[in-house]
Amino acid sequence: MEATPFLTAGLTLSMQHYIDRFADYLKYQRNASAHTLRNYLSDLEQFYEYLCPKDSAGNRSEIDIQQIDHITIREYMAKLYHDSRKKSSIARKLATLRTFFKFLCREQLLESNPARLVSSPRQEKRLPKVISIDDVVHFIETPDTETVLGKRDRAIIELLYATGCRVSELAGMNVVDIDLKNQTIRVRGKGRKERFVPFGSKAKDALSAYLLERNSLLAEAPDHKRDANAVFLNYQGTRITTRSIGRLIEKYVKECALAQNISPHSLRHSVATHLLSAGADLRAIQELLGHARLSTTQIYTHVSIEQLMQVYDKAHPRAKSAD
Repeated sequence: MEATPFLTAGLTLSMQHYIDRFADYLKYQRNASAHTLRNYLSDLEQFYEYLCPKDSAGNRSEIDIQQIDHITIREYMAKLYHDSRKKSSIARKLATLRTFFKFLCREQLLESNPARLVSSPRQEKRLPKVISIDDVVHFIETPDTETVLGKRDRAIIELLYATGCRVSELAGMNVVDIDLKNQTIRVRGKGRKERFVPFGSKAKDALSAYLLERNSLLAEAPDHKRDANAVFLNYQGTRITTRSIGRLIEKYVKECALAQNISPHSLRHSVATHLLSAGADLRAIQELLGHARLSTTQIYTHVSIEQLMQVYDKAHPRAKSAD
C-alpha cells in the first residue's frame, strides 16, 4: 500500500519543523523522559516517512500540514495492519498522532485534530502475569550474599518486590533518596513525578548490607565516570542500567529453576496482586505503584477474582458436577 504525498508549492515550513517544535514542547514543558521522547519522535518519523518518502537522493517532497485529515491517518493505520504490526503498537502510534495534532491545535497551527476521528484498534485484554508468594521468596533468596555483587543483587530484587517500583525508577535512585530509619524511599516516576514508598524489614536488611559494600564498587569507577549519587552500581563502579537489571533477573531465574518465568515487571504485578489479596486498599496500591489513573490499578482486581475462581473450583465441594 503506497502513500500519496501531498505536494505543496512554496511551502516554507517542513513537517520536520513541526516535529521539532513538538519535541521541544515535550522536553521543556511536559518534562517527558528520554524514553518517552524517543518513542514519540520515532512514531512521528515513521508517519513522516509514510507521507513523504525520501527519493534516491535522500530528498523529500514536503506536505501541507493542513491537508492531513482523518482519512490520511486511517490509510496509515491500514498500512500498519498490512505490515502485520501488533495492535498495541498501532494503538501507540495513533496515540502519538493524537498528542502531536492536539499540540498543533493548541499552537493554533490547526483548527481541529484529525486523529481524534480515528478509532483505536480494540486491544485483547490480557491479565498481568503474577508469581506465587512461595516462588517470589525462593527467587529473592537465590543471590549469593557472600559476594559484593550478590549483596547488590539481593538488595535490587528485595526492593523491586518491596516497593513495586519500575526498573527505570530503581536504576535512577540516588543515595539521598533512601531513608533507612523510616524505611521509605523517594521514587521518581513517569513525568518526573515523585512519590515516597515504604519498604519492609527484609528489604532494609538487604539494602543495609549492600550499602556497606557499595564503596568497594564505587572505587572501581574511573574518575570521569564515577557517580557517587547512584544507589546501585555495576561491577565497573558506574550507575547500573535497566538492561543490566533485566539481565541479572534472567540469570537468577535460570539459577533457581522456577517453572514460570520472572521479569522485573511481573514482580511489580505480583506486588500489587499480593497486597490486594491481603486486603490492601486499591488507592493505596495506586499510590505505591505511581499510577496516574485508578483504572490502571483496577486490573489487579480482575487478577484476584480470577485467582479466587481457580481456588473455588479446586476446593469447593459443590463447584463441579460429578462425572
